[in-house]
Amino acid sequence: MHPNPVYHDADTAKNIAFARDRSFGVLAAAGDDEPLMSHVPFLLNEAGDQADLHLVRSNPIARALTSALPVKLAISGGDSYVSPDWYDIDDQVPTWNYVAVHLSGTLELRPQEELLDLLDRQSAWFEDRLLPKPPWTTAKMNPLTMQKMMRMIVPCRMRITGVDGTWKLSQNKPDAVRLAAADGVEAHGFGAGTGTLARQMRAAKGA
Repeated sequence: MHPNPVYHDADTAKNIAFARDRSFGVLAAAGDDEPLMSHVPFLLNEAGDQADLHLVRSNPIARALTSALPVKLAISGGDSYVSPDWYDIDDQVPTWNYVAVHLSGTLELRPQEELLDLLDRQSAWFEDRLLPKPPWTTAKMNPLTMQKMMRMIVPCRMRITGVDGTWKLSQNKPDAVRLAAADGVEAHGFGAGTGTLARQMRAAKGA
């Protein structure tokens, strides 16, 4: 996360809303020999204080869950290189704009009996975004096949105790400069989600 407080202007509600809408991030924990990381979809509750997810049993993080484990969940949005030529002012340097939210807390295993409900809630959350396509449900699975696959994964819950977000959108620049940079990101930028990032840059408040 960028340390400059100007990029931490989003309140908790905005950060939580972003994380809930994205619903995919990098789960990180400290291992004995190296950091443990896993890319996971998750469900964030309405209060924003817990996230439900599942892990493959062989995942090192799952194996480490003999008790509640301190973790962070990093959720990334759009990002792009920003050329100083786009600013149209002198003595500027290249930078990289991005949006990211970090959730801190502890991860714990949940009873295996909760797994099917978790999978149903997760699929419903994502399938709803594909409407009017008829939603996929676990009921479409052969029961024996479904049971076999479920034995390979475990349900987990993250208790969230901290929320922080970096929205680095050139809001440290005057409006005209920030808007010019947004045009450059949209037209020529490379990274991920550059169109969305450009719109966020235009909506940000400049210096």
